Amino acid sequence: MSDTANISVTVNGETTAAAVPVRQNLVDFLRNTLGLTGSHVGCEHGVCGACTLEVDGAMVRGCLMLAVQADGAQITTVEGYGDRAEALRAAFVEHNALQCGYCTPGMMASALEYVEAGGQADRAAIREHLSGNYCRCTGYQSIVDAVCDVIEGESA
Repeated sequence: MSDTANISVTVNGETTAAAVPVRQNLVDFLRNTLGLTGSHVGCEHGVCGACTLEVDGAMVRGCLMLAVQADGAQITTVEGYGDRAEALRAAFVEHNALQCGYCTPGMMASALEYVEAGGQADRAAIREHLSGNYCRCTGYQSIVDAVCDVIEGESA
């Protein structure tokens, strides 16, 4: 059995092929091979949410998915959200929902998922949806404020 496998993925609209170690997780492939360092590596157990990114339209933990499992997938990282996340980016800045910024890519991914799914400006529901993303700076209030503003159209 080989220690590497060939994969082809489309990341942020650009298709790339690579030979990857079969045990390499997706976030390490994105960061170390493709140089997309926006997704962070925190706990490496899928608990903190810092590595959250989009694979085939679903938000996943990049530390729990092997790069080989993403073969043929469409992947979008925080670098590729473009206009989809413009209102969220503006709201995060306006509410100072960034603090140290370590959790921000994962928070943005989960918040984008919530907003695009038609989530309501319900603070409890937003907190529940973001509960898989940890902020070590305890900036949750500002993050929830930012998501509420986007849903209410105040930062659009």
